[in-house]
Amino acid sequence: MASAESAVSSIYIASPEGDTGKSTIALGVLQMLSGSAARVGVFRPIARSTDEPDYILELLLDHTSADLGYEQCLGVTYEQVHADPELALSEIVSRYHDVAEQCDAVVIIGSDYTDVASPSELSYNARIAVNLDAPVLLALRGSGRTPDEVLQLAQICAAELRAQHAHLVGIVANRCDPARLAEVTTALEPMAVPAWSLPEIPLLVAPTMGELLTAVDGELYSGDPELLQREALRVMVGGMTAEHILERLSEGVVVIAPGDRSDVLLAMVNAHEAEGFPSLAGIIMNGGIAPHPAIAKLVAGLKPRLPILTTDLGTFDTASAAAQARGRVGVGSQRKVDTALSLMEQRVNAADLLARLEVARPEVVTPQMFEYQLIERARADRKHIVLPEGDDDRILRAAGRLLQRKVADLTILGEEGPVRRRAAELGVDLSAATVLDPTNCEYTDEFAQEYARLRAHKGMTLERAREVMADISYFGTMMVQLGIADGMVSGAAHTTAHTIRPSFEIIKTAPGVSTVSSIFLMCLADRVLAYGDCAVVPDPTSEQLADIAISSSQTAAQFGIDPLIAMLSYSTGDSGSGAEVDKVREATVLVRERRPDLLVEGPIQYDAAIEPTVASTKLPDSKVAGRATVFVFPDLNTGNNTYKAVQRSAGAVAVGPVLQGLRKPVNDLSRGALVQDIVNTVAITAIQAQGVAEGSRQ
Repeated sequence: MASAESAVSSIYIASPEGDTGKSTIALGVLQMLSGSAARVGVFRPIARSTDEPDYILELLLDHTSADLGYEQCLGVTYEQVHADPELALSEIVSRYHDVAEQCDAVVIIGSDYTDVASPSELSYNARIAVNLDAPVLLALRGSGRTPDEVLQLAQICAAELRAQHAHLVGIVANRCDPARLAEVTTALEPMAVPAWSLPEIPLLVAPTMGELLTAVDGELYSGDPELLQREALRVMVGGMTAEHILERLSEGVVVIAPGDRSDVLLAMVNAHEAEGFPSLAGIIMNGGIAPHPAIAKLVAGLKPRLPILTTDLGTFDTASAAAQARGRVGVGSQRKVDTALSLMEQRVNAADLLARLEVARPEVVTPQMFEYQLIERARADRKHIVLPEGDDDRILRAAGRLLQRKVADLTILGEEGPVRRRAAELGVDLSAATVLDPTNCEYTDEFAQEYARLRAHKGMTLERAREVMADISYFGTMMVQLGIADGMVSGAAHTTAHTIRPSFEIIKTAPGVSTVSSIFLMCLADRVLAYGDCAVVPDPTSEQLADIAISSSQTAAQFGIDPLIAMLSYSTGDSGSGAEVDKVREATVLVRERRPDLLVEGPIQYDAAIEPTVASTKLPDSKVAGRATVFVFPDLNTGNNTYKAVQRSAGAVAVGPVLQGLRKPVNDLSRGALVQDIVNTVAITAIQAQGVAEGSRQ
């Protein structure tokens, strides 16, 4: 019998045992649904613990698009289930419906076997799934099992689900031997439902240095607190001489040694900084022994960023505590989140799974949907983007995320040794990226010669061109100009002028365009609008306004926005006069002359452009009024303040500025840009590059 919330697409992720990595699977499914449904929520029928917050629920809530609180998304406790299973089930159903009423889709995460595992626990999860009218995605653990053993477990679980009349929609075998993924997937074919296999990834269960700090009850002796977020991939007791420890180091290792082992301490600090040695995750000085004052002074003088912890525990207890510490895919563990999302994106067919859930395509577009679609479009035809600011941690973190999720191929500018060492310290894998030093690489002379040629009419000499090309913005722009990269993203640590001035000199404007401008893609709760120009042209003429409107319509269309252009002013239609209104009126005429295919209205006030009731009074016969999607502001002062006001007061996500009008894509970042802002901007630049490539083919 379908529930009253039959319109809600829900999925129940269940497993027959603990340590299946359900959080990885749930996070990936949540991401898939967020790209297809407007309001996606989560529900946890049985709380993991009553003593501490449920980290899986906290993690998933951080990625939902429905407005739900932590307590709302919890069902009952284990104690309630044990005391009265039927009453607990009734309470779960009631609390789920409260969540479902506010959602278009719900990811339901089954219990975790946190107490004594009961053979009937999967059956109880199956009963819950049936009562919530949710199909089951079965999560199995592949580690330590052959493909045939995984199949046998799947068959047993499927029989239990059938006994409770639960509907099995798919199987994910997680934590499998990476060399046997295909065998596991093939072995599950007799199950007659889609089955996918995910590899065992040590990073996902590796504790961070911060988690080790807690595990050994220690203190941070020295180092960069930011690096406590880095995962420790291996724990090593440094009981031998320093040279033998050096021989056994590996990437992300933590070395445990007593505080009086000065040779080990100094060797590890220097090995971490030295080229040719792995990047360590940290050092734990055990035994409650402080380094000798002379050694402590020497270490302080070296100013190591490597986290060095101290603990009063002995060597054995320290090693035991560190070995037993288990990392979690939780809020704040961004590298693990990116790894989990990447695994699910690459190994699980989202279209197949969503088709089985019958997710209805909504008419609205939420910020989460828009961001998901950006990433998916960029990944579909990967482009090469250059990131000039390799000395900025945000750029390195964003680069790691982009590479891991295969959004774009990247070149990062900077000295290779320091860039790669800092990335390793941050736990960022840049192995798939190219790192170039503009002052000394294979392109240095070629770029200088090309720049001298391009600017010869301005008296540019080769010697001066070499100096100019040492500037990261000029070097990155020349990479785009010569087709070595498809686009550039910069500005996290530089001004807008520093980022885009080279583009005016080298790349120049697209055919038929004389004005380089920008738009912000404003992601509101239920739609995406385009605001232009809010970042580049201070006081545009009527001709420049027309350019901005036409470029904005093209950019909007490229990102799935049907362009209905409002040329904004302080009056609507023929109601006002004055130089500023006349400028907008003339620009509107120019747009209609140059692009009669575009729907444009102006001059028009913002309320008449966006609100149908106001439009019906002020411009009742307009095809744009009340429905506008592209808003062209009369000057930079108005545009910049308006986008910030909407961003702050309406809680909109402002993506941009997106530069437009150049022959090839270059985009500027805000100096306050977050890592996610950088990821989004790179995806946008890649999509623009796809458009340039398509235009060239046509």
